Amino acid sequence: MLVRDYELSRLFFDLQTPACAEEYRAGRQAVLDRYRLEPAVRTAVEHDDVAFLASRVNPYLLRFYFFVAGMPDAEFIRHLRDADEGGKG
Repeated sequence: MLVRDYELSRLFFDLQTPACAEEYRAGRQAVLDRYRLEPAVRTAVEHDDVAFLASRVNPYLLRFYFFVAGMPDAEFIRHLRDADEGGKG
């Protein structure tokens, strides 16, 4: 079952604003503190847990978030594939 997380989606959406993205890159914690993320979700964001976050947010927002966070696209795709393969076994 796919569960969308409103606060996570709002964070990822807000990071599309250049000023917010720049602030996030400079200090994630201050930006994260403005959102009411569940502890497990916040931990997943802090640890760049692609698989965990992928089930909770729109794929376009997810990909843009990892671009803002500085994860190379090839690494992001690899994490998605690894998660998908793990879900099939």
